[in-house]
Amino acid sequence: MIDMEWLRGLIRLVEESDIDSLDVERLTTRVRIRKSPPAAGQGPAGLHVIEAHAPSAPAVSSGVSDTEEGEENAAATDGWFEVNSPMVGTFYRAPSPESDAFVSLGDSVEVGQTLCILEAMKLMNELKSEIAGVVREIAAENAEPVEFGQTLFRIDPV
Repeated sequence: MIDMEWLRGLIRLVEESDIDSLDVERLTTRVRIRKSPPAAGQGPAGLHVIEAHAPSAPAVSSGVSDTEEGEENAAATDGWFEVNSPMVGTFYRAPSPESDAFVSLGDSVEVGQTLCILEAMKLMNELKSEIAGVVREIAAENAEPVEFGQTLFRIDPV
């Protein structure tokens, strides 16, 4: 099920920014939002929610057919849960250079616990754990750029 408040917030983010499009994957939910028309003759100019779906629900579309198969944001590797970046940005392990890291190798994490901060367009976005478990790998370097879909953490579920 798609969290409509979360979706509305993403739409507001795109409307109020200079970006043209936004792709976000969160667990099994994928959302693609574009300001420009998807293709000539396929709809009016303005904001378009191209895809917003979860596997158990049909896709929500603005007249554009599904263009590609969605990849799951979190895939199991050796039984570990992969936490992938939902955006392009800069990865920070701590809230400030002087602070301790949010999580370290071997730490137990709970659902909703902050794992890191992703900075995108001068906005600091906390990435929270969607599962409880033990951090087995931190796959990104502090203060380094990350790509959309890049694995950031591997968590061994409990």
